[in-house]
Order: sequence, then C-alpha cells, then structure tokens
Amino acid sequence: MSIFKRIFKIGQSHAHDAIDKMEDPIKMTEQGIRDLKQDLQKAMTSLAEVKGIAIRTRKDADNNKKLAADYERKAMLLLQKMQSGELDSQDAERLATEALSKKEESAKEAVRLSQEAEHHGTMAGTLQANVNKLKSTISTYENDLITLKARARTAASTKKINQQIAKVDSNGTISMLEKMKAKVEEDESLAIAYGEMANADKSVDDEINLALESGQSAVPSASLLELKKKMGLE
Repeated sequence: MSIFKRIFKIGQSHAHDAIDKMEDPIKMTEQGIRDLKQDLQKAMTSLAEVKGIAIRTRKDADNNKKLAADYERKAMLLLQKMQSGELDSQDAERLATEALSKKEESAKEAVRLSQEAEHHGTMAGTLQANVNKLKSTISTYENDLITLKARARTAASTKKINQQIAKVDSNGTISMLEKMKAKVEEDESLAIAYGEMANADKSVDDEINLALESGQSAVPSASLLELKKKMGLE
C-alpha cells in the first residue's frame, strides 16, 4: 500500500469517527437543556418566594405606618381629654407619652420594613432577569438541537452513500465492459472471416452445379419475358 493510500484511509477513518460521534453532542445538548429547565424551575420558585416576601413586607410596612399614625391620633385624643378635664393630667400625659413611644417604634419598623421590601424587590428584579435569560438560553439551545439533529441525519445519510460509492470499483467495471466489447468484436470478425473462407473453399463444380440448380429452379415470370422481348433480348 502506497503512503498516499494509507494517508487517505487514515483520513477516512477519522472522518467516520467524527460522524459516529455526532450522537454524543445531541445527548449532551438534550441533557444540558433538561438541566437548564430544572434550573429555570428553581429560579421561578425562588422568584415567586422573593416576590411574595416583598409583597408581605411592603404590606407590613404600610400597616406599621398606619399604626404609627393611629398612636399619634390616640396621644392627641388623650391630651384633648386632659384639656377637657375628662382625664387626670398626669395619667393623660403618661398615656400620651406611651402612645407616642409606640408611634416611634411603629414608624421605625415601617421604615425598616420598607427598606427590606425594597431590597426584596431588587432581588426579585435580578431573579426575573435570570429567569428571562434562562428562558432565552433554553430556546436557543432547543433551536440548536433541532439543527444538530438535522445535521446528524444528513451526515449519517452522506456517510452511507459515500460508503456505498466507495465499494463500487468503477475501474474494474469499465475494464470488464471493455473486455466484453473486445470479445464481441472479435466474434463478429471471426464470423465474417469464416463466411469468406466458406465461399473461397467452393470448387468450380460446386459453382456449376449451383448455377444449374438455380437455372432449373428459376422459372422466368411472364412480366420478365415480356420485358426481355421489348428490349430485344429474345
């Protein structure tokens, strides 16, 4: 085997190996898509949880704001009752002070919860961006998978056709046809030669007998006799 044939066969082997391994990327892509879909499901669950926390925290902040306003309103009512003489001034001021203290606590809690709600809102926004990115990535990979499968089918078909073509010995077929053609021409030539030889081997007696037999068996037709008479041949 020449070095060029060896190189060609090595190249064919590598090409076939590459085609045979086309199934691996498909399986890897399918597994990757499944993993991404699991990640997407987890991300969407986390997004829903964070959004739920943000909503509850914002609601709690609003409730604390309302509670602070309500404590302030109660402190004002206590002072009004003290002014009208309905409550002892010492008790009214003590209760009003307690109400204002609770108002401050509720106001501070409202601020804290608002900040926490803002933080959860930011987290929800980040998670939403990740979810959108995962959805886009999955869609891209699914489209790539469709293309990859089509390429794999094409490669497999091309491989099969090339293998079939490679098995056809075109030179051998042409050589066989040329031999058949030469054989037919040789047989035709021999047939002609044998015919000429057969004619050449006839003796003079054979020719005389053949002529006499032809003359005896051939009866001139009326039209032929009439034509001869007209031409003055008889």
